[in-house]
Amino acid sequence: MGAESPAFTLVLPVLPLDDEVVLPGMVVPLDLSDAEVRAAVEAAQAAARSEPGKPKVLLVPRVDGTYAKTGVLGTVEQVGRLADGDPGALIRGRSRVRIGAGTTGPGAALWVEGAQVDETLPDPLPGQVAELVKEYKALATSWLRKRGAWQVVDRVQAIDGVAALADNSGYSPFLTTEQKVELLETADPVARLKLATQLLRDHLAEQEVAETIAKDVQEGVDKQQREFLLRRQLEAVRKELRELNGDQEGEESDDYRARVEAADLPEKVREAALKEVDKLERSSDQSPEGSWIRTWLDTVLEMPWNERTEDAYDIRGAKSVLDAEHAGLEDVKERITEYLAVRKRRGDRGLGVIGGRRGGAVLALVGPPGVGKTSLGESVAHAMGRKFVRVALGGVRDEAEIRGHRRTYVGALPGRIVRAVKEAGSMNPVVLLDEIDKVGSDFRGDPAAALLEVLDPAQNHTFRDHYLEVELDLSDVVFLATANVLEAIPEALADRMEIVRLDGYTEDEKVVIARDHLLPRQLERAGLDEGEVTLEESALRKLAGEYTREAGVRTLERSIARLLRKIAAQHELGERELPCAVTDEDLRDLIGRPHHVPESAQDPAERRTAVPGVATGLAVTGAGGDVLFVEASLADPETGAAGLTLTGQLGDVMKESARIALSFLRSHGAELGLPVTDLKDRGVHVHFPAGAVPKDGPSAGVTLTTALASLLSGRQVRTDVAMTGEVSLTGRVLPIGGVKQKLLAAQRAGVTTVIIPKRNEADLDDVPAEVLEKLDVHTVTDVRQVLELALAPAAEGAAPEVPLAA
Repeated sequence: MGAESPAFTLVLPVLPLDDEVVLPGMVVPLDLSDAEVRAAVEAAQAAARSEPGKPKVLLVPRVDGTYAKTGVLGTVEQVGRLADGDPGALIRGRSRVRIGAGTTGPGAALWVEGAQVDETLPDPLPGQVAELVKEYKALATSWLRKRGAWQVVDRVQAIDGVAALADNSGYSPFLTTEQKVELLETADPVARLKLATQLLRDHLAEQEVAETIAKDVQEGVDKQQREFLLRRQLEAVRKELRELNGDQEGEESDDYRARVEAADLPEKVREAALKEVDKLERSSDQSPEGSWIRTWLDTVLEMPWNERTEDAYDIRGAKSVLDAEHAGLEDVKERITEYLAVRKRRGDRGLGVIGGRRGGAVLALVGPPGVGKTSLGESVAHAMGRKFVRVALGGVRDEAEIRGHRRTYVGALPGRIVRAVKEAGSMNPVVLLDEIDKVGSDFRGDPAAALLEVLDPAQNHTFRDHYLEVELDLSDVVFLATANVLEAIPEALADRMEIVRLDGYTEDEKVVIARDHLLPRQLERAGLDEGEVTLEESALRKLAGEYTREAGVRTLERSIARLLRKIAAQHELGERELPCAVTDEDLRDLIGRPHHVPESAQDPAERRTAVPGVATGLAVTGAGGDVLFVEASLADPETGAAGLTLTGQLGDVMKESARIALSFLRSHGAELGLPVTDLKDRGVHVHFPAGAVPKDGPSAGVTLTTALASLLSGRQVRTDVAMTGEVSLTGRVLPIGGVKQKLLAAQRAGVTTVIIPKRNEADLDDVPAEVLEKLDVHTVTDVRQVLELALAPAAEGAAPEVPLAA
């Protein structure tokens, strides 16, 4: 299809078209005022005088100064005047001409040689070409109808030739010059029609998208205009109704203004609230700021700005409430009693508010789990006659949880402190900050740092929440913080609180707590009446001493609950009659054997310290005090390498304590009568059992020294002795912490003799008297005194040779 003539047969003057393209079949008017156009037309007229027919020119597109490779043979149909009066010529495109070399001719125009392109097609047309013709006509008809050009539709439908139909797209105004040049240079009529169809299809798709967007935009504008008009009409109707009803139904903003003016608010808070009401009145109903302001105003109006509960200044009554609800914990009870007594005296003398601050309190209850820290907060509120609110801080990592979110955030809320005061309904509640040592920090901030202002009595009377952005007086709030480990609380935060330690209960206190508090509660939960099951004191004591070994009473309460469930099940099965009394002899049949048998109750040959090289120490863990055993052994000089080996997941400080103990014995072993020559060639292995539990701290120094001395001397460490203290290179015994918890643990473990540093003697005042009565406490200043007290006499535990292993 579309074969070209093998030779150039035409010589024509060139009529250049700048950024315009004329296709065969098109009729275009050209302005003769253009010099190049006039020169080409005059040259064609001069050539036509010697040849029959109309003057002929070659219409060639010129884009950016570059001529196309293909032009169109055009005939000058008429020369005259255009509509604006300028001289012009009407030229009709006839056929494509492939441009060749330049030549000469009459006139000032450029003459070129050219070959006419053959565009004939077979008849009839193939089926695919016929379908293409049909598709192009349908698309062209659709486009023309959208433009309202109905008179052109019939003309397009009447075109039968493929080439003519494709060239008819040259009239399309949406085609660019480059696209028209591409149509011109495409010699194959079928390929040209395909290109024209694709261009028309793309334009229709773009036009459809543009129409859809325009329609959506118009619909949105119409909706906004309609909504605006309706809201204005609604406002006018409301205004008329208010005038008719005497202004009985005010607007929402007027309602907020009335509520703010009627509320009992501090002056600065009232000013801030009225400013927000002004903003609400100025904002439109569609503005999101309106909903933020309304939520903020609701929060401010719900705060108990001037609500306070009267403290119960019955000091004796408050003390009796604390004694009735909690056994032991004398330190905390004394502190609360002191606080109430001072509050009463200040109130009697008119000193309730000094410098804008009231007499609040910030206490930190630090102790192992299960000693009653959380329940103590409720008892304090009960004793003082105040509202109680608990704020759980465990796992809080976002600073906004304490200080609140900025109001610009979606879903913004005030902080937990403000919410606690709002929930309490008074400005002087008892707020329990539970698990303050479990607060974490990450990229969202440090909540512990946000608590610094809350828990500082010198600053919290002007606490400013990020959400409220008004000052809140927290100076009359009693803050009780609970923590298991004091070291986990940041130092700056701990400095703002008064630390009260709850080191755990003695066995006698546990028996009283179990009898007066735990047993009645568990009887009710098990569905038993008070007199149906009784636990004798011997059973309670055995439960506390041998079935549980803890600082608190949680495991003890679970054991009592398990015991009562067993009895209730046996009664339902007909195996036991009620009422019944449970003694210590019945415990094994009901809940199994004891889990914690004291060392003193075991057979002497089965005790851990039955062989030299094992000593009993005392340690403090997150669950309270506990006993800690140290084992030492010497390696065979022929098989073991010399040096010190430490196992048991030890920290750096405890490893250093072991090296110090070994160094002391190497340098002073001779005066102590120990065979220190064995330490030169034989490896020393020190192990702390319970190897999966991390251990650290300096207080195992004397225990390590005693274990190594026992190993070298062959003398056993006394079974009833436990010790604690840091040791120096010169043998001095240095003070340590946690004496009370360690002595309670020693008493629970059945130890009767405890060795502590001399400089910790003052800490014995904190130990309950009943515990000191059961323990023989020795205070020492030197390791030599420890060895004299802890090692059994040579006649009792001497061995003929130093053992290879302990």
